[in-house]
Amino acid sequence: MVSRLEIRLKPELTDAEGEKIRRKARAYFGCDVGDVRAIRVLTCTADLSPDALERLRTEIFTNPVTEESAFTPIARGFDWLIWVGFRPGVRDTAGSTAVEAIEDLLGIRFGEGEAVYTSTLYELRGNLSAEEVDRIAEGLLANGIIQQWRVYAKHEWNASEGIGFPVPRVLLDHEPQVDVIPLDSDETLQRISDARNLALNAKDIPVIRRYFLREDVRAERSAVGLDLPTDVELEYISQARSDHCNHNTFRGRFHYRDLATGATEVVDNLFKTCIEAPTLEIQKRKDWVVSVLWDNAGVGRFDPDHNYVITGETHNSPSNMEAYGGSLTGIVGIYRDPLGTGKGARLILGMYGFCVGPRDYAGELSPHLHPRRLLDGVIEGVRDGGNKSGIPTPYGILLFDESYLGKCLVFVTALGIMPARVAGAPSHLKTTEPGDLIVMSGGRVGKDGIHGVTAASETYSEHTPAGHVQIGDPYTQKKMHDFLLEARDEGLIAFITDNGGGGLSSSIGESARFSNGCRVDLDKVPLKYAGLDQWEIWVSESQERMTIAVKPEHIERFMALSATHAVESTVIGEFNDSGYLRLDYHSRPCAYIRMDLLQADFPQWEFEAEWTPPERRGLFEPVVTEPRRHGALLRSLLARPNICARNWIPRQYDHEVQGGSVVKPLLGVNGDIPTDAAVVRPILDSPKGLAVAQAIHPTYAAIDTYPMVAATIDEAVRKIIAVGADPEQISGVDNFCWPTVQYHPVDNPDGKYKAAQLVRANQALRDICLAYGIPLLSGKDSMYIDGKLEGPYGERRKVSGLPTLLFTACSVVHDAAECVTMDFKAAGDLIYVIGRTGNELGGGELYQMMGYTGLNIPRLDPDECLETYRRLHRAIREGLTASCRAVSRGGLAVHLALCAMAGDLGITLDLEKLPVAGEPAPTQLLYSESCGRLIVTVSPQNRERFERRLGPEAPWALAGEVRGERRILVTWKGETIGLDEPLEALYESWLGPFKDLR
Repeated sequence: MVSRLEIRLKPELTDAEGEKIRRKARAYFGCDVGDVRAIRVLTCTADLSPDALERLRTEIFTNPVTEESAFTPIARGFDWLIWVGFRPGVRDTAGSTAVEAIEDLLGIRFGEGEAVYTSTLYELRGNLSAEEVDRIAEGLLANGIIQQWRVYAKHEWNASEGIGFPVPRVLLDHEPQVDVIPLDSDETLQRISDARNLALNAKDIPVIRRYFLREDVRAERSAVGLDLPTDVELEYISQARSDHCNHNTFRGRFHYRDLATGATEVVDNLFKTCIEAPTLEIQKRKDWVVSVLWDNAGVGRFDPDHNYVITGETHNSPSNMEAYGGSLTGIVGIYRDPLGTGKGARLILGMYGFCVGPRDYAGELSPHLHPRRLLDGVIEGVRDGGNKSGIPTPYGILLFDESYLGKCLVFVTALGIMPARVAGAPSHLKTTEPGDLIVMSGGRVGKDGIHGVTAASETYSEHTPAGHVQIGDPYTQKKMHDFLLEARDEGLIAFITDNGGGGLSSSIGESARFSNGCRVDLDKVPLKYAGLDQWEIWVSESQERMTIAVKPEHIERFMALSATHAVESTVIGEFNDSGYLRLDYHSRPCAYIRMDLLQADFPQWEFEAEWTPPERRGLFEPVVTEPRRHGALLRSLLARPNICARNWIPRQYDHEVQGGSVVKPLLGVNGDIPTDAAVVRPILDSPKGLAVAQAIHPTYAAIDTYPMVAATIDEAVRKIIAVGADPEQISGVDNFCWPTVQYHPVDNPDGKYKAAQLVRANQALRDICLAYGIPLLSGKDSMYIDGKLEGPYGERRKVSGLPTLLFTACSVVHDAAECVTMDFKAAGDLIYVIGRTGNELGGGELYQMMGYTGLNIPRLDPDECLETYRRLHRAIREGLTASCRAVSRGGLAVHLALCAMAGDLGITLDLEKLPVAGEPAPTQLLYSESCGRLIVTVSPQNRERFERRLGPEAPWALAGEVRGERRILVTWKGETIGLDEPLEALYESWLGPFKDLR
């Protein structure tokens, strides 16, 4: 018998969830909502006795101090009710957790088809129309892709029946079958690709046809009972050949031409020439670089007994469709990568980066999700993915720009730690061998997550399938994480990798290359529900799954340990050296493909790339006189959306879990100024730490992507230098997100220019990483950040995101007790500015605020900067600095203000004393975003030693002093130039824009 339990807070208690919804309804839609209260609903399909139901009500699901509950409707005193629940097939994490709790309490096991389904009933009070309630339901509480909802008016409500018994069970009246794919022409295969959302490249189609029509291949296939390709095989090939998985753009051949000079160049394979080659060269010079560019994440040495693991990813397309589920899946997905690196790493932290449209966007285009709602969703998804996994989230970035209306960007980064050796062998080495058993551990397979990688390899449009959206389950993944680390330590794991993009097709297809073959029984793969076709089982990206190779002699202990941790593990096949990937379903073959098919024969993608320098594109430096009111100008800059306080985001994230946090995400006397970098101690009985920071500057791309990338890398580097990281042990992670670069005269007429931008960006990545000695331990390219949005007349307009690189820098901190923070510490401390300031406002915040692009983009001198960073690092290690801050977005004045606000102290500064390049004017000195600059304060007693440590070769100047009076006073040639502002006024400007969200 189906039962329904309803749970609510006692009426005298404030409903925090309801209050948040009330505020959002007023802010988003202007609805006059007086009060909102939430009722949690659990619908259980197991046949339980009345006594058992009462036990689970009182002993598990109801807090007797704060809550009341009943198996009858408990809604009361409302004007409207909105019920929201998941659609069939969507992962219900709370429901599955409830099942485990009931099973543990009652000592039973749920049978086939028995489950718990969770939903929420919202009571609304206030003078609301039906249209307003519908808007709240659809625009705030539910996303139609993954959720269903119903609205009840007060007069419609049946108090005895309530919402009934909602059971979103998946019922597929379908017998799984394998379809044969016709190969009569390229056009036929292209139509099939379009119909199935395979995103096959037109140049790949002839190769696929030739392979399956070869006489030797047909003879081999005939011997196992196959002829023409099956849908399973075509889906497998499309996943493996997708740009998301195979990185075809970065591995392509670019015909680059500079239209100003006429110079031409063939750039063959950006990945090999600009990422792999420099990294391998640096690896030869730096023995701490352990493993790069082949595994799920890169590996660097932390200390003689431990290695750290780092990787980055994006989850743009799913987040654009369903913000919460997309970002949650992204963060728990990236957490599986360190677990699947080497023999497995323990997660120690996660980071995020969000690029979205303006939060208050009121333009004429209609994005799938308004940026306000989208941002709320991705913030909450990353929050739940980290907090509920027991993984700290100490750092992140947020950037607003209208170009991201077409497709938002959601960057996720993860770090792990693992012993240098496991069972007597290096922990970063792994392989599969003939006879190894293929085990799938973790979650089950469903229709969610199908075609995720192909959807990520296309422009977002109204035709983008919703099936690629998944809902991650951090609870299941946490159990799997702990189980697999224990199995690792017992030496039970021969090989491990995660089921991410492409699901089993990628994890098994790639791991079978080591043994040169495999056989998989698809009918043994655990399913969420019956009725999935064989190809769906193979390519589904359902979450919380790992693929492990286990030696037959270890399988009994492996399975016993899995059961101890309540993690489902299933043997689904074995690796062999047959040279073939074979898939069976109930002993009948449905795929039989040579292992070397995907390694050869397919043509390299080719791109035309035409570069036009910014001067020839009509860019110029605007004519702007010196402002007379720099104080007002600084206040306006501090209130800019990309500079102002966004503290409501990091305050939702737990950065203290695991107990290793050293430098926190928010600093200062009020704990509200963002840090340059995070520092954690992954091994608690060691003083060593890891410093991590990120940088992003897509607005520079409007001028030139080469200096954009150089400036981005330098900013990430100097951020970790500012907290005490070692400049000799910096590793990097490059995350590229780029609009479509393939030229098309109608669909992508500026493709050649965007391709040239990508070439120049990668050349800068190569040059700066070589100059700084930064190996790229990991990285990711996500192309196609374009969207087609509906306009006011029913038309659809293409919106391309700015070319974007998020760069992550990571390095060892030798003693976390030596770390420095950015807040000014004491009146009387001396203010040093390190690095040269030039006339470099192009692409920066000041020009954006004024409506300009400009021409003079920040330019990097890597040799001078690196030597300066080395000298500063020695000074920090010797304890000579009181505070240190990297100067970045907004320029010197902005970051002086932030340091002063953090310390609740004032300053005086003389612009004439700053190190300069050229002859910059006061405005340029205050707001240029020149590279290589830091603000450092030093106690007067350390002045002589600090200046001696920097030496005369480095560009630095003693330019000011920290004062007890809470004012910012800046002079130029003895005059105040209109910048003499009370600290409180600056602070209020900085806090103002999102003050209500704090």
